[in-house]
Amino acid sequence: MEFVKGTLQSDCLEIEQVTPDMYGKTISMKGTVHNIRDMSDFSFIILRKRNGIVQCVVSSDSNINIADIKDADCIKVTGEIASDDRAPNGFELRLSNVKVLSSPAAPLPITINKHKLNLAIDTLLENRPITLRNLRERAIFKIQEGIVRGFRDYLFNQGFTEIRTPKIVQAGAEGGANIFKLDYFGQKAYLAQSPQFYKQMMVGVYERVFEVGPVYRAEKHNTTRHLNEYTGIDFEMGFIDSFYDVMSVEAGALQYTFDLLKNEYANYLKSLKVELPDVSQIPQVRFVEAKEMAAKKYNRKIRDPYDLEPEEEINISRLFKEEYNSDFVFITHYPSKKRPFYAMDDPENPKFTLSFDLLFRGMEITTGGQRIHDYQTQIDKMKSRDMDPEDFKSYLSIFKYGMPPHGGLGIGLERLTMKLLDMNNIRYASLFPRDMNRLDP
Repeated sequence: MEFVKGTLQSDCLEIEQVTPDMYGKTISMKGTVHNIRDMSDFSFIILRKRNGIVQCVVSSDSNINIADIKDADCIKVTGEIASDDRAPNGFELRLSNVKVLSSPAAPLPITINKHKLNLAIDTLLENRPITLRNLRERAIFKIQEGIVRGFRDYLFNQGFTEIRTPKIVQAGAEGGANIFKLDYFGQKAYLAQSPQFYKQMMVGVYERVFEVGPVYRAEKHNTTRHLNEYTGIDFEMGFIDSFYDVMSVEAGALQYTFDLLKNEYANYLKSLKVELPDVSQIPQVRFVEAKEMAAKKYNRKIRDPYDLEPEEEINISRLFKEEYNSDFVFITHYPSKKRPFYAMDDPENPKFTLSFDLLFRGMEITTGGQRIHDYQTQIDKMKSRDMDPEDFKSYLSIFKYGMPPHGGLGIGLERLTMKLLDMNNIRYASLFPRDMNRLDP
């Protein structure tokens, strides 16, 4: 009898396992043919691996028939490792054998071995399983991986517990019409607009919680900044002194994350020509003051006194970049009229809330703030908005039986990725975007 011991053993190496002391030795690797370049005296096979590419050389006098190998073949190669500063990763494989493991049934519909695909966005997305094999497209989502990893690691280090909350819910956290309705075995149900209710509930259990998961908004929009399904990075924390504690945790998470990207994702940043912003300190300004500052500097009349229009977000970010050299700015004390029923009103002026948005290069990427934690205060605010507390019995039970002062936020992962990588459409920052017209792939 044999036993599975949980140790993966292979006679093939990965890129990161190759070290200079192996030069001159013969090794094997598996990968996909990314490109073939015939140079008459020799040929290059560019092998695409999970974390990069390997330059393989086939000499004209070898017994390898280069004509038998084609793009997108999955192959196992064997050859001698040789140092080459011009090659990716500083080495190349001089092949003595190639074994084809599988071949595509049809030619690729898109030439993916270019540095940049330069395709119309619809073509890019319609062929997503193929276009994602392009090295530049892969780099986007490796950086996105680093963003999530950075936030997750930082929050773990700050004593947060990671949770998983339902995405089929009985009531929407934000209210309004922008919610997907479901028939749940004869009952009315919805796709969750956020994990807000559940992460607040879990503050009473673990004090500090976070989640990375899908968020659904049934908004009939067709803009470059909206998706109907996006990824939220949400956290909630108890026993706060003020909503500034929440802002401080986000600033710390951004600092940690960008350091992680700089140190461990440098190749991907370089390939996309990304310059990481300075987040050593982030300015903060009140909502009303921010609107007035931007209106005065750029001679633009304030049209909506209760919210920031996209052009205002751009102007405010521009102002803080020009005057404070900051790509980020916290906007605090949003009007109560435009904030959810669970947002705590400012005791000094109840027309405003103890809440904030974080703008990054002209776009809101975060909404957060302090929540109401007193049972009767929450009941009263619901009633003032013509909401029936009976519709929120399970949510209200957490306040009825005791909750600490708490607050939290939600970050749009795709928006953060989009602005960090200087993209002009959020769909580029989503693996398989969902908008009004797209359900496939």
